[in-house]
Order: sequence, then structure tokens, then C-alpha cells
Amino acid sequence: MGSLDEVAEIAVSEDGGAEAPGRAMRVAHALQARDGDEFAKPGNLVEVRFVRGQSLSLTAARLLALMILTAGGDAWEPIAHRMRKADIRRGHKGNERIVDMLEELHRTLFAVDDLSWRGRKATKRFSLIQSSREEVEEGGAETGWIEWEFTPDARRLIRESETYAVLNRQAVLGFRSSYALRLYEMGALRLHRRQSSWKGDMTAIRAAFGIAPELYKDFAQLRRKVLEKAKAEIDHLAHFTVEWRESRRGRAIVEIEFTFHPKSAPAQLAAADENERHSVGRVARREGPVERVVESPALPASMSPTAKTAPRSAEAALRFPHGSLMYAEPFGEIARAHGGGWSRDLLADAYRQQMGERLKNLTGSKLVKSWTGFCQAFAARRGRP
Repeated sequence: MGSLDEVAEIAVSEDGGAEAPGRAMRVAHALQARDGDEFAKPGNLVEVRFVRGQSLSLTAARLLALMILTAGGDAWEPIAHRMRKADIRRGHKGNERIVDMLEELHRTLFAVDDLSWRGRKATKRFSLIQSSREEVEEGGAETGWIEWEFTPDARRLIRESETYAVLNRQAVLGFRSSYALRLYEMGALRLHRRQSSWKGDMTAIRAAFGIAPELYKDFAQLRRKVLEKAKAEIDHLAHFTVEWRESRRGRAIVEIEFTFHPKSAPAQLAAADENERHSVGRVARREGPVERVVESPALPASMSPTAKTAPRSAEAALRFPHGSLMYAEPFGEIARAHGGGWSRDLLADAYRQQMGERLKNLTGSKLVKSWTGFCQAFAARRGRP
């Protein structure tokens, strides 16, 4: 199977028609078919602004993400979508009432730039959820299903979206700050663009994050309560990191530019492992120091810690091969064990491309760990071939 963009191009050539959905929905279909934790959120929805004074709580934002995941490539269709309540409770630890989250989604307004009937610039305000139904069980138990429909305005944005953010379900449910979740979505949308950055003045920043007018009027507070907390969570749980640069006019901060950088394969694997762990103790693990037991990948016998007579030159001589991995050990065996069934040589080519010139200076046990982490991250990200 090719890349997501290649799959999208094939789908549109087969589909055609003025009403065919954009790239975002075609990618959503492809990810849905893989039945993994990754899903596509249309870029048009990522970039909608909150109406002044409104925002989504973390629990409502998570529920919206689960709705988009569940609807998948059919989110633009004028149909009802369904999800088990148990799937929602598992993500929210059973601490919040589903009815509260649904009602919050109904009453929250979003805004996008549009044109008036006279062709002039205008701001369009709308909600995302048109209607919802919640099965009510005797005794008030939160069992059964919920059912919902997106509004026509939301469906149009979803259908027309040519950009998309690939999100990870476990990461979405792992964030403890709604601001971190918003910045995670914005970063995932821009990560692989030629310019992987986003900037805005303070009005745009507040609208994008949904920061209420009465909160964090002092920028030092906003930096501490919003930006630094969001960065800490993203750097810990996401497949990328974020930095920002502040532009001043005099003493006042007037603009912020965020830049997003993909993590190395081992760092992506560490983030995936953290998402699988219980959230209890996550802050301590992030801020450290905590003791960890790291299982090292298998090394050749000559490099084993028990091989007391092994010369250090044997480790130093271990380099990544230039050709096929068919008879190149331990790299071929590591690819077989950790590569998720993908071709050894396909993995090797992808690894060489990612590492570039850095591969020349990587040797010994560090090389083995790097190659193992890459294979595991590749399999986790792509699924099985």
C-alpha cells in the first residue's frame, strides 16, 4: 500500500464528480481501513476559531475527536453516526456525564472567514452538532449508544477539506489540558508541510485556543499556564515537538510563531509507549527524575555484556549495511522481529532516507538501538502491510 496521499489520489480518480469529498475524507477512509489508533481530522475543522468567550472543555474536545474518528470517511455524509457509550467512558475514566459533553458540543459556536451575500468579507458562526440521541437506560446507567448528526455547515467544511491532521487516539485521550490538545491538532496539521509553522497575533492566538477574555491578560501568565504546559505535554506524548518564538513591539508581545519538528524514530516509540501507560505518575515521569528499566535490543554475541573478552573494536566496526539486509545480521533479524511484517529492504531504505548523513557516524550498540526503534515505530505507524 502506498502513502496516504497516494491512496487519496487513487480514490479521487475512481470517485470523481463535483460532490466527491476532498483529500481529508479519502485519507480518513484509508486510515479507517487500517483499523488502528490513527485517524484524520479535516484541516478545515482544525482551523475553525472559537467564538469570543467560548471554548470546549477537555472532555468535550475529546468526545468530538472520538466522533470524528468514529465517523471516519463518512463524516461529510448527511447521515447519523453511532458510538457506544462504553467507548466514551473508557476514554474519560467514567468521571463525566455524557449528557453534559453532548450539550456542551451543541451550544458551542465556532467561526470561520466567509463572504456575505454582497461578496464582502464576513465571519460565519455555526455549531458542529445538529442533533443527538442518547439511549436512556433504567436507573440512569450510561449504557447503550449515542447517535448524532453533524450540521450542514460542518459537513460542507469536512467535505471540502483538502488538508488533514493525522491524530493518534491514545495521545488525544492522554492530554490533560485542552490547550495542549488544540496545539497538538494544529501541529499535526502542519508538521509535514514545507513550512511547518503557524503564527498569529494575540487575538488570533486567543481565538484558536479558546482562551476566555478574562483569563491570562498578562502574557507571563499565558506563557506559564497555556504555552509551557501545552509544550510539556506535546513533547511527552506526541510524535513531534513544538517550539515558539515571541515577537515584541516595545515591551508588549504582539505575535507568536509556533514551529513543529518530527521526533526521531526512537523518540516516537517512547511517546507511543508512554501513551500506553497509565496516566498516574505521568507528570513525574515527564519532569523526572524517575528510574526506568530499559530493555535493550538483542546484540550479537561478540557485543554481549557477558562477553568479557569481546574487543571494543568489534562494536565500533558494526555499521549499517549499504545493500540488502537478507544476510546482514543483526539488522535483518531485528527487521523481521520488530518490523511488523514489512520488507526488510523497504525498512532499510526508509531508515537510510530518514537518517541521511547521520548514519555515517552511528555505530555499535547505539546503531542497533536506533534501528530497532525505527522498525518498531514504522510498524506502529503503518500497521501491517
